[in-house]
Amino acid sequence: MTDTTTIDRPHGAEPDAAAHLPGFARHRPFALVLLVTGVIGWIASAILVLERLELYRDPDHVTSCDINPWVSCGQVMGTWQSELFGFPNPLIGIVAFAVVITTAMAAASGARFGRWYWIGLQIGVTAGAVFVIWLWSQALFTIYILCLYCMIVWAAMIPLFILLTVRNLAHGVIPAPPRLVRFASEWAWTLVAIAYVAVAASVFFRFFTAFTGL
Repeated sequence: MTDTTTIDRPHGAEPDAAAHLPGFARHRPFALVLLVTGVIGWIASAILVLERLELYRDPDHVTSCDINPWVSCGQVMGTWQSELFGFPNPLIGIVAFAVVITTAMAAASGARFGRWYWIGLQIGVTAGAVFVIWLWSQALFTIYILCLYCMIVWAAMIPLFILLTVRNLAHGVIPAPPRLVRFASEWAWTLVAIAYVAVAASVFFRFFTAFTGL
């Protein structure tokens, strides 16, 4: 970790340029964004790991989110998609969200990270977002079963990915035209809301008959 104040503001900007950054993209507020999303994602992943371990020990174990045939972590854990790399997917979340939480705590303590670190975090979070999108598509269109704690992870990943990307655009970590940076900065929270609505709508319409019995 290094103190790289020139990286923590847009390229070519004056030292007071941070005042023009979107509120969430400033140093300590963004640490809070990372902390909240990281803790939520980590807790959901940890619960899934514990439930998976119980199923290994007792195949008849009923998980805490086995609500009905369409909302059942236990049934989802019985599919190959739940262990895409040969081990339970939530183990990835345990490690990945721990990195996010550690970054948040360090940033909240005043630590500054080099551009390489933010690029690495962006790559990792983007890969995680792609993985979550794939899991979402599998849950809705292949497995046709929802996992409650998995959806909590989705809920954490949406603002984490969008706000991290906008933060890196605003600070010049990701080179982009000023107009794009300004648009992303002004509409960041709207983009988060749109993503939530889109995911909720996809779940509602896909499971409409299951939930309503119509």
